[in-house]
Amino acid sequence: MEKRALVAVVLSIAVFYLFSAYFGPKQQPVTPPTAVKEEKAVQQPAIQPAPTPAPVALLPPPVTAVQDVTVETVRYTAVFTGAGGALKSLTLKDYREKNSPDSPKVVLATKADPALLTFSTAGAGFALSPQAVYAPSVSSLELKKGESKQLVFTHISTQGYVVRKTYSLHGDGYGMQLETQLINNSQAPLVGSLQQIISAPFEVNTKDSRYETYGSTLFAEKSLHTNAPKDVASAAKKYEKPAAWSGITDKYFLTAILAEQGSIASVEIRKSQAGYLESIAATPQLSVAPGQAVAVQHRLFVGPKDIDILKAQGSDLEQSLDLGWFTVLAKPMLHALKFFYGYIPNFGVGIIIITVILKILFFPLTHKSYKSMKDMSKIQPKMVALKEKYKNDKEAMNRAVMELYREHKVNPLGGCLPMLVQIPVFFALYKALMFSIELRHAPFMLWITDLSDKDPYYITPILMGATMFIQQKMTPSNMDEMQQKIMLALPVVFTFMFLTFPSGLVLYWLINNILTIGQQMYINKLVKD
Repeated sequence: MEKRALVAVVLSIAVFYLFSAYFGPKQQPVTPPTAVKEEKAVQQPAIQPAPTPAPVALLPPPVTAVQDVTVETVRYTAVFTGAGGALKSLTLKDYREKNSPDSPKVVLATKADPALLTFSTAGAGFALSPQAVYAPSVSSLELKKGESKQLVFTHISTQGYVVRKTYSLHGDGYGMQLETQLINNSQAPLVGSLQQIISAPFEVNTKDSRYETYGSTLFAEKSLHTNAPKDVASAAKKYEKPAAWSGITDKYFLTAILAEQGSIASVEIRKSQAGYLESIAATPQLSVAPGQAVAVQHRLFVGPKDIDILKAQGSDLEQSLDLGWFTVLAKPMLHALKFFYGYIPNFGVGIIIITVILKILFFPLTHKSYKSMKDMSKIQPKMVALKEKYKNDKEAMNRAVMELYREHKVNPLGGCLPMLVQIPVFFALYKALMFSIELRHAPFMLWITDLSDKDPYYITPILMGATMFIQQKMTPSNMDEMQQKIMLALPVVFTFMFLTFPSGLVLYWLINNILTIGQQMYINKLVKD
């Protein structure tokens, strides 16, 4: 009995294993965690599901030591850091702080809050600290012209989620792509938004012309919003509508975060407790279930406010070059200036060409204006006589003066209205020259080595004042003696005003005066007394 029982047990076990081997469910092999497939940010939706990650137990332990990564491209040298997976500094290779070969290169992002660097990422609604430590995928990167490479930072939270920041870098541009993945390996859903932060000094050196304009800027609903630091000194400002981009800018350079398919739902501008200016771009609300992941896309820009470079980034980033009320005229002039530079690599010559073209375009108007003033000066004695005759009857005097105008076919406003048309053009050109990085440290000739800076010897402002005086003397006038003396004093006032103006602007005014003198000589010959 015992032998038969033993044989029965052995046979039963054998049958069980044979049945399991041939007819039971197939066991799937355990695969190690794999990196999420990385693609260019511009080809993916802004917020998308990511592949299900591996369990926390299979991931390496969190990183505690901060590592820096140096990225070398044709345009810049950048230092990224594991502290926040952020940008520590970016040195522009083509731009210097001063117009000197010994001057240091322009460095952006380096004066940010050391505890909250630019492009740090925080969690709103879940505990992701902007000071979180990330592990970089490489220790350094070098990109040649035309090359593209990726730099990946990975943070493993003690709460059971993973944040992976992937920077896609290019060898010959200032733009980058940033994909931020949030992988939930915890037992509870993650609900909230991701915040991408730009940090900068609250107060800057105002003596440097670069900081004549400085503050936060963003573009939302086809409208530009700018805030100087003083605007948020006492209370933060928050824009609750989707933005195309947001950033911090000065006169010549910009650091910005650009949305990809609505990835910027709101922007907050504030002065931090540490005393820094912060621009915080928040994503739409995210909800990540346990075992799931999402990826958010942004584009980044750190570089010069060159109108062509800005426009190439898309998202209306060229709107950050704010040229005031007459932008619609100023930007075409700036494009024209760059066009002429392509043929004659001297922006001073470009300014002269544009001045000549404008003078030719406005010749009919100015000709009419000067002719009208000449005609007015011819009937001036008769007007004086009428005013004396009807000095006690103002209504009769006005009728007599109007009759005099009709008799001699003179329009009293003819000398003013044509000139008024040119005022928007003047201010547009003023803005284009004043805020153009193309003129920054651009030489003209001889002693003028920087068209964006004042004439070091004040020669061009003095010449400008002299030509303005000659122009005033040549211009016919119907003003009384005292008014004429006041007008002749204007060249002195303008000369002192222009002493500190950028030499590019002074050059424009000087050439315009010289052309006007020639034009006035021509008109004086046509219109005989």
